[in-house]
Amino acid sequence: MNVYEQKVYEELKTWRQSVLKKSGLFAQLSKKTQSKLNGIIPEKAHRIITESIKNMVKATLVGSNMTTNKQQSAGLSLFEKDELLKEKLISYRKTAVIEGAGTGAGGFFLGLADFPMLLSIKMKFLFESAAVYGFDTRKYEERLFILHVFQLAFSSDTKRKETLRVLENWETEKESLVDMDWRVFQQEYRDYIDLIKLLQLVPGFGAIVGAYANHNLMDTLGEAAMNAYRMRLLTAQPRDY
Repeated sequence: MNVYEQKVYEELKTWRQSVLKKSGLFAQLSKKTQSKLNGIIPEKAHRIITESIKNMVKATLVGSNMTTNKQQSAGLSLFEKDELLKEKLISYRKTAVIEGAGTGAGGFFLGLADFPMLLSIKMKFLFESAAVYGFDTRKYEERLFILHVFQLAFSSDTKRKETLRVLENWETEKESLVDMDWRVFQQEYRDYIDLIKLLQLVPGFGAIVGAYANHNLMDTLGEAAMNAYRMRLLTAQPRDY
């Protein structure tokens, strides 16, 4: 193990602790509120929302796979791959910020368009992340991994811990995975972003909220992606975290 890989191991320890750390009071109260609201929504509406997001995500997965350069990291060291991903995150974050400010400034209906647009940006970034670290997204298991990284970034404490366990033991866990639990996937994601996105719809305030929210959401996703793929690359080596 070289010096940089040892540094990454230490960073993975810190990141893992942050993932397992209990959310703050505000986040916990928001989750409870969202859970109560979800209990009020009719079952038929839940099924419609779940199917809509499932189809939206799957369409994005297909498009992202077709437009991703899968040979971009051949021969690169872990350090070089990390630096390349940081560059891509900066680019995608700028796109997300511009998109968030634009839809936030456009009022209620344009603000609603932010959801699928931002989802598309996030998924495309995750495909780029997989390619940077040398994983072939043409394989079904790699697209499942991407969805689990997404879920790790945007979910409640309980689901985040469960997803981390799956990612840490991916080589064995993937054998039992057939598809995502789309009901849980969409509900966790909506619960995570709903409050801040509702503020984005407020006239005269939405542009600022949209840009700030999308900046932070991309940073959260970037951290999850980098560390999840680092963890996979180093998993064959001894670890003590």
